[in-house]
Amino acid sequence: MQGQCLCGAVTITVPDDHSQVGVCHCGACRRWGGGPLFAISLDSGVEIGGREHITEYRSSAWARRGFCRHCGTHLYYRGEKGPSCAVPAGLFSDAQGLVLSAQIFIDRKPDYYALANETPTLTEQEVLARYGDPS
Repeated sequence: MQGQCLCGAVTITVPDDHSQVGVCHCGACRRWGGGPLFAISLDSGVEIGGREHITEYRSSAWARRGFCRHCGTHLYYRGEKGPSCAVPAGLFSDAQGLVLSAQIFIDRKPDYYALANETPTLTEQEVLARYGDPS
C-alpha cells in the first residue's frame, strides 16, 4: 500500500499484508489529530520517500511523531525503543480490506463519540501492564 501526505511531498509505503487498523484514544493522540488515531502498526517494512520534508516532534520521553513540514500531515508515531511504528490509516486513500482490530486507552475515550465496531479493548492500565511503562 502506498500513501502520501496532503501535498504529496512525502510518500509512505507499507507491505500489502498489513490490514489491521488499531485505534488509540489517549489524550496525546487526540490532541495530535483532533480525534482518535486510526493506525496500522508495523515492526518493519515501512518505506518513506521525501524524508527531507519530514519534521519530527518528540511528544514524550518514549516516542516521536513525524509530520510533513509543508502541509502538516501526520505521518507516523515511532517509539524510541525498537523499530515499531504506527502509520495513520488515512494516508492510504485507496486501501482495500482494512479491518478495525483493536482499541487502546479505551478508558481515556471522551463521551462525545463511540465506535460501532466490536473489537478487543485495553484500558490505560492494561496497555502499560502489557507493553511496560514507557517512562
